[in-house]
Amino acid sequence: MWGGFPKKNGPCSGYLIQHEGFSLLIDCGSGILTELQNYIDLNDINHVILSHYHYDHFSDIGAYLFSRLVNTHLGRVGEELIVYGPADEDMKRQVEDVAYSRFTSFSEKSKLEIGPFTCTFMRNIHPVETYSIKIECDNKSIVFTSDTSFKHDLISFAANSDLLITECSLYEGMDGVGSGHMTSEHAGILAYQSNAKKVLLTHLPHYGDLNDLLDSAKKQGNQNIELAEPGMLIEL
Repeated sequence: MWGGFPKKNGPCSGYLIQHEGFSLLIDCGSGILTELQNYIDLNDINHVILSHYHYDHFSDIGAYLFSRLVNTHLGRVGEELIVYGPADEDMKRQVEDVAYSRFTSFSEKSKLEIGPFTCTFMRNIHPVETYSIKIECDNKSIVFTSDTSFKHDLISFAANSDLLITECSLYEGMDGVGSGHMTSEHAGILAYQSNAKKVLLTHLPHYGDLNDLLDSAKKQGNQNIELAEPGMLIEL
């Protein structure tokens, strides 16, 4: 949940979504593989979605592909791994150069059925092609903004979500437009106007007092907001 680069014992972007034995990993940033193994055997992850190709969101995917290759040869896993991401020939080549892995692209118009989950996407404002992701299952919804500056379409995309995981890279009063990131004020506006039931502030900065982010976001009206922490477990 750290932005840009990991801290000691604090990885970047990665979220494990599980339902009835099916496990979907959203993003696979720097430090994720080490932390993830405190909660799940890597062979038990079914598939992976990458929101975009900045290192803090995908850099551990190469090591994960190699893990699946080795463990398939050892007979510990028998399912092909699908990596979903924005269309990119270089990423497709990287994934499919490793046996037992396959790349599938998505766009803003895609609707993916991945195990029990229905996944839809919205194009973000960010220097590279990046998507917010909505995961729905059994009348519950999780919305992950990934990296983006604020845009009003996010409000309808995240409307009434059971869990909103919103980036919060910048403090109130800073300008996120150029870098394609949200301030705590905008994260709070999104949390309030979308009527999200539970909100996590993530992609946090490596400077300042993080509680200032929380106070600023809550000031916008939604009080059900927390700072993300490594290893948080949330049941919906």
